[in-house]
Amino acid sequence: MIGRIPILDVSPVLDYGTAKAAAGETLPVRATVIREGHDALGAGVALYDSRGRRRSLTRMREIAPGTDRYGADVTVGHEGRWSFSVESWSDPMATWRHDAAIKIPLGQDVALMLEEGARLFDRAARRVPRRPAMARIAALLRDEARTPEERLAGATAPGVVAQLEADPLRDHVTKTKRFPLVVHRRRALVGSWYEFFPRSEGATLDGEEGAWRSGTFATAAKRLPAVADMGFDVVYLPPVHPVGRSFRKGPNNTLTPAPGDPGSVWAIGSAEGGHDAVHPDLGTLDDFDAFVAEAAEHGLEIALDLALQCSPDHPWVHEHPEWFTHRADGSIAYAENPPKKYQDIYPLNFDDDPEGIYAEVLRIVRFWMERGVRVFRVDNPHTKPVAFWERLLGEIASTDPDVVFLSEAFTRPAMMAALARAGFHQSYTYFTWRNDKEELEDYLSELSRDSAPYMRPNLFTNTPDILSGYLQHGGRPAFEVRAILAALASPAWGVYSGYELCENTPIKPGSEEYLDSEKYQYRPRDWAAAESSGKTIAPLLRTLNSLRRAHPALQELRNLRFHHVDQPELICFSKRLARAGGQGRDDVVLAVVNLDPHHAHEATVRLDLPALGFSPDSRIALTDHLSGESYVWGEANYVRLDPHFQSAHVFTAGPAE
Repeated sequence: MIGRIPILDVSPVLDYGTAKAAAGETLPVRATVIREGHDALGAGVALYDSRGRRRSLTRMREIAPGTDRYGADVTVGHEGRWSFSVESWSDPMATWRHDAAIKIPLGQDVALMLEEGARLFDRAARRVPRRPAMARIAALLRDEARTPEERLAGATAPGVVAQLEADPLRDHVTKTKRFPLVVHRRRALVGSWYEFFPRSEGATLDGEEGAWRSGTFATAAKRLPAVADMGFDVVYLPPVHPVGRSFRKGPNNTLTPAPGDPGSVWAIGSAEGGHDAVHPDLGTLDDFDAFVAEAAEHGLEIALDLALQCSPDHPWVHEHPEWFTHRADGSIAYAENPPKKYQDIYPLNFDDDPEGIYAEVLRIVRFWMERGVRVFRVDNPHTKPVAFWERLLGEIASTDPDVVFLSEAFTRPAMMAALARAGFHQSYTYFTWRNDKEELEDYLSELSRDSAPYMRPNLFTNTPDILSGYLQHGGRPAFEVRAILAALASPAWGVYSGYELCENTPIKPGSEEYLDSEKYQYRPRDWAAAESSGKTIAPLLRTLNSLRRAHPALQELRNLRFHHVDQPELICFSKRLARAGGQGRDDVVLAVVNLDPHHAHEATVRLDLPALGFSPDSRIALTDHLSGESYVWGEANYVRLDPHFQSAHVFTAGPAE
């Protein structure tokens, strides 16, 4: 049934999956609302909490005149299973105001129009007895001692109209069904991630034997204060499980490891255990617990890698051979992405014993949850059935809704979207490969608007697998630029250890693999020497994360806006969060970035001042948090940025005195 006042094309509504929000997040609700004839209509968003209680009705406004497309921004509260509906109605009071404003000045049906208005105010007075002003307006409209114009002016005064807008008369109310909305904790939306390998922190080379000794959870914990000092709040650990010995990879992915080479941490499982064990070189499970507790002392959450694959030595290979694909010669198929071969890794086959695999993976996830892990980064989820993830993440959410899953799926857009809809809280993106202004504007606009109802981006600048060409050839300015873009454009971002040192040497020209990749060998770093010599951008990362914590506008996804710059090398974007109820100054952060890491460029930046919360002719005061300088800008502004001195302006804005 279409309803008396039809409501069509409601968003955010998904044909698969459930629209997402985070506690305290503001999200846009849109709908097309139409009616016959010329009478006025109204529309609103009704928000229901996880107990089914109606929490608010927010009035929707027509987005552009004549489009019949209405919208409102609503803010959700605590986490849980919320819902919303759209309501429409005939607005007799707005219809009367429109007609009376035309007819009474022309002398048409004056007495009739005034009496019809009075009866509407009688209705309003009966509906809201605590508003005697409505009864007074009804009496005013019938007061023949006043001119019709005076009576009309009293009934259409701004204060009266505002009261009726807030609590309107509603005829022919039409309601959609309730649409689901899952509200997660803030970590699902906001986070600054830092990835490092515990085995590298504290790894030492035995000079006499010429062999490396692995770092431990205890030595890795010594890195946590520095990570926290840079402002990160999530520490992501690649797999910490025992590593297989069969077909172990050596440095730079060679097939000839030396006796002390540690192998790839993603070749999980050995005689020492599988996915529910830790590598004995790192310590014990008690040592892992101590590491998690130490992280918490520094305000850090631990994100653990969930990689559903095995080395040939994993206990599952012998206990459950049916969980793997067997080739015609009887051998188990190892992972391949032709021409690449991963002889040290066996993928799981999810079709031969799906219930057995599901039960074991659920056990593994709950095992680590019980040890304090509430965030998981899932390795290559696109190589497993989407239905598996929908079931697993749904079951975890039903008992532990605070657990967050990040999808590491660098794959086709449709699969990335399907995984997000299936229940993943965050997703890796193509950000690493978007470098020029046009593609950045297009892609970041898509992430912050079109896909925002179901896919939350986590903008990692680099990973152990991805050293982009931009970073390889752009030097320190390139690392600064990418950090500024990631940290300010998305509420979730991350770096892989060594980023602050601007490590940028590939294994060979044209490759995105690191030379001496930490995936296959220990890579201890001399952090103290880098700090003392200034060969680190850690101060910039600290500044960016400090800004993210201080400015709520940077903790939102859907408020990203781009501003016009007349040169392609410079990009300008802003984030604004309006203060609730108009109380206090809006939170506004504005960035102008030179995307060319080699050359200085100058341009004119034209600000969309209304998008920043200012009138078009305003002058605004800007404070640059990278240089400390202050500026006063208007609509059109000259900018020159030299990457050898300063690659970007990062401003906070307020009205000029």
